[in-house]
Amino acid sequence: MATYQESMQMLKLTSRTFYLPIVRLPKGIREAVASGYLCLRAIDEVEDHPTLEAEHKARILHTISQIFQAQTSADSFAYHALETAFVEYHDVLPEVTLRVGEWACLAPTFIAPRVWEATATMADRMAHWAANGFEVVSIADLDRYTYGVAGAVGLLLCDLWAWFEKIQIHRTHAIQFGRGLQTVNILRNRSEDLSRGVNFFPEDWDKARMFAYARENLDSFSDYAKTLPKTTFMNFVAIPRALAYATLNVLERGEKKLTRKAVMEIVKQLESKA
Repeated sequence: MATYQESMQMLKLTSRTFYLPIVRLPKGIREAVASGYLCLRAIDEVEDHPTLEAEHKARILHTISQIFQAQTSADSFAYHALETAFVEYHDVLPEVTLRVGEWACLAPTFIAPRVWEATATMADRMAHWAANGFEVVSIADLDRYTYGVAGAVGLLLCDLWAWFEKIQIHRTHAIQFGRGLQTVNILRNRSEDLSRGVNFFPEDWDKARMFAYARENLDSFSDYAKTLPKTTFMNFVAIPRALAYATLNVLERGEKKLTRKAVMEIVKQLESKA
């Protein structure tokens, strides 16, 4: 079983964007969100793996989903089933994926099954996308993909905060927030995706249209967020939202990514306003 320190270290290694807001959360919601992030990152690493064939990705993801669907409590979590499922791929998969069962049990026991449900569902959805070669033809395909990989994460966060802070967040805007963040990732990783034969742009879409899609979703969430009271949820989304907008700005200027210095300046500005 992973310790809290190990979980935070893995979080830091896999995403500083989310490590910073997660580590600042109060105890309880911090572990729940970290658990959710690491479990879903474990899925993402299989989906995006550079050498695994599509059929192997789909097999691994379906197996993870089936194992998670069979769980009831952290006390009886089937770590051994995951270990068995990963034997063939132990030297191929990253640590964050191999230890997905440990991350699953990091969340408080009361809410952990909600994290498992999100993990199982996303694994099945990503198995489908891996099997069909991530084929995006229409805007409906793009909507489905961005919902499955990120919009649904927004729904998970709504449920986690409803449990922890007894607040209700509009689910539609949570989906839009996830979609917006994922579209920023698509734009940032455009060259890398094309090099592996993946194109998330619908037919006849250029970068300008994809930038507009990202901003439409982020702007809708941001307008809604202005109506919300100051809570730990608002503190949490502030960093990824600001980084998403800043990344769009640099990409539109033709730069490859947001510099580390720029990231830290944004974080510092947000902290001064907190």
